[in-house]
Amino acid sequence: MRTILTDILLSLLFLVLQTTIIRFLAVQMIVPDVVLLWIIYLAIRRGQITATTAGFFIGLAFDLLSGADSMLGLAALSKTAAGFVAGYFFNENKTAQTLGSYQLILIVVLASLVHNLIYFVIFLQGSGITWSGALFQYGIPTTAYTAALGLLPMFAFARKHLT
Repeated sequence: MRTILTDILLSLLFLVLQTTIIRFLAVQMIVPDVVLLWIIYLAIRRGQITATTAGFFIGLAFDLLSGADSMLGLAALSKTAAGFVAGYFFNENKTAQTLGSYQLILIVVLASLVHNLIYFVIFLQGSGITWSGALFQYGIPTTAYTAALGLLPMFAFARKHLT
């Protein structure tokens, strides 16, 4: 019960960070997705079902908090899919090793690409941008920025794992 409450409170913290402070880190409208990093952490730490469920509820809360009048549920869909994909890398015996190695960055890149492909292809429908344009203009840069930010927890877990 304590773990679930902690996860919920941390999820709310990351949602608030994403919707308020993180947008100030934008580089030409590209922002890292700390909520997605949290969902990937849950996937590696707790497994696929937890990450998929958390992805849905956190994504829905993100949709509601960000004030997206249209496309309600799009973040829920994309974060659910990302949590599902990241959950494939859950290994109860290698959690610390995965979190403290380059494997974390590879998982972030894969899950973020899935997330961004779903999100931006659907979000940009009718805008005149093709799906490949959406991927190259928004999906890959956002993935790279999120992966770069994912280096911070990787180094933190690597240092913790070594001591």
